[in-house]
Amino acid sequence: MNDKEGIRALEIARQAIDIWVREHQKLMLHDYPKSFDRNCGVFVTIFTYPEKNLRGCIGYPEPIMPFILALVNSAINAAQDPRFEPLSMNELDNIVVEVSVLTKPRLFEVKKPEEYPKKINIGSDGLIVESGYNKGLLLPEVATEHNMDAKEFLSHTCLKAGLPPEAWKDSSTRIYRFRTQKFREKKPRRPG
Repeated sequence: MNDKEGIRALEIARQAIDIWVREHQKLMLHDYPKSFDRNCGVFVTIFTYPEKNLRGCIGYPEPIMPFILALVNSAINAAQDPRFEPLSMNELDNIVVEVSVLTKPRLFEVKKPEEYPKKINIGSDGLIVESGYNKGLLLPEVATEHNMDAKEFLSHTCLKAGLPPEAWKDSSTRIYRFRTQKFREKKPRRPG
């Protein structure tokens, strides 16, 4: 995705959040880049401004629908992240929005689980851990923001999946990696 498309994705995410919070309506758009019709994974993250505290983060790790639909749905869902109270109208001028465009997750190929930490590129790789019905994802920046090494990153992704922290050492656990391209507002920006 080029910078112009990234800026447009941010505008659309902001608009979707604004319309949802103000009117409880889903943004319907027809004016967007044609490339947004391709299937792509995406996460929308909302931060408080200027504190930069997490306020919501929801998305689609897999490319299961057109980017434009995944983007709008993720923006609306991030505004209602169940870990927090739903975003209120009073907060709209005090948030910044970030859009993370994901590559298709790729399964790590290892002979034994002890090889995982050597294959993870901290700061570049996001992780998905999957075991049975449990699945958890952490974006690449989580490891750098919390000064995690590869083993800690694996353990925290396991915890996010509702698994024990050492579940990555189990040969039945599947671990995927993905990369992101991030676009973020520098300050709150009103749609329109």
